[in-house]
Amino acid sequence: MFTGIVTDLGEVRRVVRGQGRETRFEIATSYDLATIAVGASIAHNGVCLTIVECGAGWYAVEVSAETLSKTTLGEWSEGARVNLERALKVGDELGGHIVSGHVDGVARVASIRPDNQSLRFTFESPVDLARFVAPKGSVALDGVSLTVNEVDGCRFGINVIPHTQAATTFGTLKEGDRVNMEIDMLARYVARLLEKE
Repeated sequence: MFTGIVTDLGEVRRVVRGQGRETRFEIATSYDLATIAVGASIAHNGVCLTIVECGAGWYAVEVSAETLSKTTLGEWSEGARVNLERALKVGDELGGHIVSGHVDGVARVASIRPDNQSLRFTFESPVDLARFVAPKGSVALDGVSLTVNEVDGCRFGINVIPHTQAATTFGTLKEGDRVNMEIDMLARYVARLLEKE
């Protein structure tokens, strides 16, 4: 489990594409790797992945073809910046909202415009996820917990403050870019309960 509060901006340092097996990514990080065990979970742009090896200033993960096809990870190349968050421990501060690290779909940046020092993003969600997005609700985009400002069909607006622009990949996003989207867990279960009525 995660909270959508990014704690490191990592970088893909090596990609080994799988031929009949998983694709391996090596991620450069400023995390203290002495505190990360092989088998630990870290969210990568919102995708929970298992650490399979640690080196000096980097660690490796392996990603299945299914995950590559359902997320933006298949677009990663060497030098790509990655939002990282370590898994929650009991007693950690819940600064964002509860995030599972299981991506529901991929949204697209429809527009970006300045709003004082902040940036106002409009995202377009997949049609089947639009009903889970509500004004003043939460959504995780590329692993970042964000508050929805307004909703218009499949489009929704987010305001991104300067700190978030600097501490995450949101400072480099452009119109047309794709981001991993995880809907709010509460919205998912409320919708499921309503389906049974």
